[in-house]
Amino acid sequence: MDIPKIKLELMYEKMIKIRYFEEHVRELFAAGELPGFVHLYLGQEAIAAGVCATLRDNDYITSTHRGHGHIIAKGGDLNKIMAELYGKSTGYNKGKGGSMHIAWPLLGILGANGIVGAGLPIAIGAAFSSKYRKSEQVTVCFFGDGASNEGMFHESLNIAAAFDLPVVFVCENNLYAVGTRQSEVRKVEDIAARAGAYGMPGVVVDGNDVIAVYEVTKEAVERARSGDGPTLIEGKTYRWRPHFEGEPDTYRPREEVEAWMSREPIARFRDLLINQNIFTENELDEINRRILADVKEAIHFARNSPLPAPEDALQDLWA
Repeated sequence: MDIPKIKLELMYEKMIKIRYFEEHVRELFAAGELPGFVHLYLGQEAIAAGVCATLRDNDYITSTHRGHGHIIAKGGDLNKIMAELYGKSTGYNKGKGGSMHIAWPLLGILGANGIVGAGLPIAIGAAFSSKYRKSEQVTVCFFGDGASNEGMFHESLNIAAAFDLPVVFVCENNLYAVGTRQSEVRKVEDIAARAGAYGMPGVVVDGNDVIAVYEVTKEAVERARSGDGPTLIEGKTYRWRPHFEGEPDTYRPREEVEAWMSREPIARFRDLLINQNIFTENELDEINRRILADVKEAIHFARNSPLPAPEDALQDLWA
C-alpha cells in the first residue's frame, strides 16, 4: 500500500472521531439535551475521512445538513463543534449555527447547509476565487444523492467545467433522499454518469472503503490543483440512522439496513491495518481510548459553557 503510515493513522483517527462523536450526539439528543434537529453521519465515515485526507489546511469544503463528519474530518475542534450543537457561545458560530449551519472559514469550512444542494454554488464561488487569485486552493463540495436532482447541481457542474475550476464534487449516495429511494426518481443508476454531459471525469467508488475513497480523491484533487478542472466522484454508501433523529425508520427494509451495516467502514479499515502489520490491535485500541476521552471532554466543555447573551442576538448578522 503506497500510503504513508501517518496518513493511514490520520484517516483511522478521523473515522473514529466521527463514529464516537455521532454515537454520543445520538444519545444526547434522545435524552433531550440538544436543541433542534440532528442528522447523523454514522455509516458514512470513510467518505469524509478519505476525502479530507487529500486536502491542504487552506483548501475549502462545502457541506450539507449531515455535516458533522465533514467538519471533523477537515480538522474541526470537537469542543467547538459540540458546543455549537448545544447552542452555546463557545461554539464555532457562538451557538447561532447549530447542527446544520456550522462554518469556520479559517479552516476552509464554508458551511454546513440546511438547504439541499445549496453548497454547490458556494463551492463554485470559492473555486472561482482560487483560480482568480492563483492560490492553488481546491474546493471539495459534499452533497447527497437527492441534491443531484436539483437544478443547482447541473448549473454548478456546467460552470465548473466551462471555466476549468479547481473543484471536486463528492456525491454521497446513501440511496435515500429523506424517505425517497433514489431508484424511484432517477433513471440512471450511477450519478457519476452525469459528469459526461459536462465534459468532466465521473468516478464511482465504494464509499465504505476509505482507501479507495482516498486514492480516487487524491487523483481528482491533483487534477484540480494543476488546472485541469473538476471531477465528479460518487461514493456508494449508507446511513445507519433515519434521515434525522426521532424520525420513524419505516421506509427502509430491515434486511437492507443490516446488510449495509455488516459492511461498515471502520471494521474493514481496522482489519486491513492489522492484517498488513501496519498497526497492532493494541495500538488501534489506544487510539480509540484517546479519542473517546476527547469526545467526553467535548461534552463536558459544551455542558459547562454559557449560553449566548440575549443582547448578542443581533450581532454577526450580514444580511
